[in-house]
Amino acid sequence: MNARKPYIRPMAGWWRRNPFFIEYMVHEGTAFFVLAYALELLAGLICLTQGEAAWNSYRAFVASGPMLIINLVIFAAMLYHGYTWFKIMPRTLPPMKVGGQKVAAATITTAGLAAAAGASVLVFAVLWFIARGM
Repeated sequence: MNARKPYIRPMAGWWRRNPFFIEYMVHEGTAFFVLAYALELLAGLICLTQGEAAWNSYRAFVASGPMLIINLVIFAAMLYHGYTWFKIMPRTLPPMKVGGQKVAAATITTAGLAAAAGASVLVFAVLWFIARGM
């Protein structure tokens, strides 16, 4: 019989011991809001396939006061999720080198945020032109 007691690493609250993991878990928690918005859009798509009355009911529901507040919270959570995603990106990517020099983490984060902002402006511009009938 072995009298040695095996070491069992305590797992309770492991993510609260390091600020990086706290931020990471908050980031992962905001993914719930991304899922909620995806489900809201899916419900709208289903209503769109069921006819004009269902679509108008969906639009009225989404334009109601409580849903506007919920969508505002979802929008804020998605902005935070996107920001933290680009902030975490340099730590999750393999080391990047350009011209033999390692690319700084801040450069990767800034480039990602600039690309996301540029893509958002492009999407809004296309939607604006479509809405104006051009």
